[in-house]
Amino acid sequence: MATNKAWKVEQSESCKSTVNPLRALTDTQQITNPSLSVINLSIGDPTIYGNFKTHEYVNQVLADQITTFKYNGYAPSIGYEDARKAVAELYTAPEAPLTSKDIILANGASGALEIAIMSLCNPGDNMLIPLPAFSLYECIAASAHIDVLRYKLLPEKNWEADIEHMKSLINSKTKCILVNNPSNPCGSVYTAAHLKEILAVADEYKIPIIADEIYADMTFSGYPFHMMAHLTSSVPIISVGGISKRYLVPGWRLGWIIVQDKNNILKDVTIGMTKRSQLILGPNTLVQSILPRILKETPQEFYDQTNTTLAEHSKFTYEKISAIHGLKPVLAQGAIARCV
Repeated sequence: MATNKAWKVEQSESCKSTVNPLRALTDTQQITNPSLSVINLSIGDPTIYGNFKTHEYVNQVLADQITTFKYNGYAPSIGYEDARKAVAELYTAPEAPLTSKDIILANGASGALEIAIMSLCNPGDNMLIPLPAFSLYECIAASAHIDVLRYKLLPEKNWEADIEHMKSLINSKTKCILVNNPSNPCGSVYTAAHLKEILAVADEYKIPIIADEIYADMTFSGYPFHMMAHLTSSVPIISVGGISKRYLVPGWRLGWIIVQDKNNILKDVTIGMTKRSQLILGPNTLVQSILPRILKETPQEFYDQTNTTLAEHSKFTYEKISAIHGLKPVLAQGAIARCV
């Protein structure tokens, strides 16, 4: 029977809650100046102006793999076994041994973060994130009606976490603490001693940590990177990483989750993360197929040169911004973003 009902089709509540302010800006904004060449500083893509390129070996391995026709189909949702094994071998340590079973591959580090957050938190729960922080953390949480509580970072202490403020935020609904080291947007690299302070909080309150370590080893001279899982025997760590930054290929969309869980605390959560990975049937299979080779065979000088160039650019930026009245930058220790 015909009705006079009008059409009304709206986006879901999840979509209404999904706002990524950084992407909303960079995906739509056109910045022009008739007399000046404009450099957009608002997106963490090292390749966008062509001055940072991946190593020619990485490109060649991918090109060679395309012609084999072996990797045009689906892989297991958690990733190929040899690709996961390669990640495990890269990050295993005597104090934190890993196997391929501890690795889940994802659609970039962003996809890995989504899997980790959604596997730990329910609507109405909360998670602790740094302030300032990468905008995607809140975007993922808000889309699932997960609250974020922001613990302060202290610019006068090279953006270390305010430990007492962090502790004051924790309540019965807190399901994880997210730690970003090296930091985006601050450019800080935490000492082992400071990471142990954060781990002590997690241990005291029995809260797992999501360690966003996408900038692992992208640090400057004198500021070594310390993997959080290598510093604890009790706190379960979900470490997030990928190839986008270190290999300068953010568009290739291959990241990973490393479950560092010496006491089997995250057994059920790991099952959940595996289920979550099955939503999109895993990341790009061609890129997965070359992961063992690029992790093991890319020349060390490529990494060294990238970090040296970033350090030089960071110093230049720091000096120029310091000369501007009213602005006070903090000299970066790693990564590609800077905070003023």
